Amino acid sequence: MARAINFSAGPAALPESVLSQAAAEMLDWHGSGMGVMEMSHRGKEFVAIHSEAEADLRELMSIPANYKVLFLQGGAIAENAIVPMNMLRGGKSADYVNTGEWSKKSIKEAKKYCTVNVAASSEDRNFAYIPSQDTWKLSKDAAYVHICSNETIGGLEYHWVPQTGDVPLVADMSSHILSRPVDVSKYGLIYGGAQKNIGPAGLTIVIVRDDLIGQALPITPSAFDYKQQADNDSMLNTPPTYGIYIAGLVFKWLKQQGGLIEIEKRNIEKSNLLYDYLDASKFFVSPIDKRDRSRMNVPFKLKDESLDGEFLKGAEARGMVQLKGHRAVGGMRASIYNAMPLDGVRKLVEYMREFEAQKA
Repeated sequence: MARAINFSAGPAALPESVLSQAAAEMLDWHGSGMGVMEMSHRGKEFVAIHSEAEADLRELMSIPANYKVLFLQGGAIAENAIVPMNMLRGGKSADYVNTGEWSKKSIKEAKKYCTVNVAASSEDRNFAYIPSQDTWKLSKDAAYVHICSNETIGGLEYHWVPQTGDVPLVADMSSHILSRPVDVSKYGLIYGGAQKNIGPAGLTIVIVRDDLIGQALPITPSAFDYKQQADNDSMLNTPPTYGIYIAGLVFKWLKQQGGLIEIEKRNIEKSNLLYDYLDASKFFVSPIDKRDRSRMNVPFKLKDESLDGEFLKGAEARGMVQLKGHRAVGGMRASIYNAMPLDGVRKLVEYMREFEAQKA
């Protein structure tokens, strides 16, 4: 059976070699007589898987020694609450930048725990851009500054790092983590769900500077306390073992591709191919300002939206799936994460060109 060309925003496509290895090891991991899903999380076999996954992630992202790497559960939605629980550290307020649907979810959740100052917003233009930092109105007493550095739904991506001085910068990187090199030292905390570029849904990655943990709100559940999780190697409770195993395989795959510098080159090539076509077309529209376009999530619309259904049906007939845009914004969206090959984007552009020729 032919594999679909999967443009899903998440859970998303994984590298085929990773899936093949996982399938081969399903019943017996390295002669242990067990599959990874059957292992004790405290057994020597899984402890080795966990340790190697963390080491490979640290190498890929050049994570400094004074940062903790946590493999948790709950996704970015849970982190929207867990972040203020851990990062307020006696403070009463935090600054948030609103660039779309995921930013709004973060803001809504944080308001349950503190006063939220919306330092900047692009809602005035339907989230088509990222506000330049000279327009931000940061507060003096903020415990941290929060951004969503890639808006999966709207297709916005920060191609620069905000300067927040001594105030820790917190970033939800769910949908572009590992797509390019990142200077971790410029952030106090990075978090993201795994189901875009890392592995299956159910695993959440948290990278946090060690001096920022240990002052969680008294109401914080133990499993959500970064310090307690760090002290227990992310095993205060049973971790998402199979998700960590798959993530470890993906980390090794990324190293085999040449690391994040090489993977960024591929992602630039893929996204440029699609955006160049959109910019040249009079039939399709890209709603996002060029400087802020996401390399991972490319929303686009037909000028005649009555043709959306026909376009999507034709795409599926050609093996291209999950191109329908999020219900919040409509239109179409191509998510072209690390595992999407260049050929998949070429086939999409070829189909778009053919559809335009027939309907324009």
